[in-house]
Amino acid sequence: MLSGRPEDRIRPDPKLTPGATVNVALNEMCVIGYAARVRHVDRELRNEAFRLYGLQSVDRRDYELDHLIPISLGGATNDIKNLWPESRLTEPWGAEVKDMLEDVLHREVCAGKVDLAVAQKAIRTDWVAAYEFYVGSEPEQLVLHTRPGP
Repeated sequence: MLSGRPEDRIRPDPKLTPGATVNVALNEMCVIGYAARVRHVDRELRNEAFRLYGLQSVDRRDYELDHLIPISLGGATNDIKNLWPESRLTEPWGAEVKDMLEDVLHREVCAGKVDLAVAQKAIRTDWVAAYEFYVGSEPEQLVLHTRPGP
């Protein structure tokens, strides 16, 4: 298991989260609202993902339970092999940056500019490298999400 340090959450452990997809037609996947309509991760699965990553005693608001291969690109919504607790605190490679990559790839796939399997493989292999290739160089540091101290 990995430690609960934010720097350990930049990329998922490929043994725990290799990524998983579902069979979905492009014309269905590219309809506005598809991901929101099929998204659902029950509490038991959510708890299992945090447990597998050794994150029982963390503030879960510091993490996004992320689908390695996003639902908007045919990622499986309820498969532990596609879920990992991604840090919101790791800068510049936090959850919001990966979300930007997902949006870009979804647009490119739906426009026919990038093959779906290529996009899925890029994210599965190394989402940071995929960001640099499809979006650009390292993002500027975002506003760090912090909460006031005690």
